[in-house]
Amino acid sequence: MDTAPASRKQQTHDRILDAAARALRDSGFYNVGVADIMKKVGLTHGGFYAHFPSRDALLVEALQRAGQDSQLRLQKSIALGEARGFSRFRSLVENYLSDRHLKAPEAGCPVAALASEMPRQSDAVREAAAERVQSLVASVQACLPAGAEPEAAAVIASQLAGALQLARTLGDNARGRRHLAASRRFLLEQFEPGGSPAT
Repeated sequence: MDTAPASRKQQTHDRILDAAARALRDSGFYNVGVADIMKKVGLTHGGFYAHFPSRDALLVEALQRAGQDSQLRLQKSIALGEARGFSRFRSLVENYLSDRHLKAPEAGCPVAALASEMPRQSDAVREAAAERVQSLVASVQACLPAGAEPEAAAVIASQLAGALQLARTLGDNARGRRHLAASRRFLLEQFEPGGSPAT
């Protein structure tokens, strides 16, 4: 059986998802329109329904794609940090609260980019958003120093996402970067005594 048409359809589906995942993190749920996403990938509005039954279905898959992309980048950064002799926790904190993450919400963590909007979405989208939160908590849990309290992962995940949101509110400028630096320093002092953050 010829699988070429299915393969082309999957490639198109992936292009739509990639565009939607970036737009979602950059502009928020309410500014992601079907027509705009299809235009970004050079397709017509009518072709959308060959790939998704609804806009909410697109948002669910786009959240999943954004989470996968963010998780992959985070894992690579943690591995690079370990190769430089840093702990997994330090590598996590310094990557998540980096100036690079501050200035590029469209390529970063969907939780920090979208948390304030997540509770107002449909049930299906809220469930996908909750999975992204749980994934962030699990990533933190995997990097915690030995002996950390069981509840620490959820608290630290909240501090990471919240600090990034506040820094973005201050702006990609000296104020925003100072906020990130203070947050990095606090987390490392609290959970990795003796570990001074990189400058």
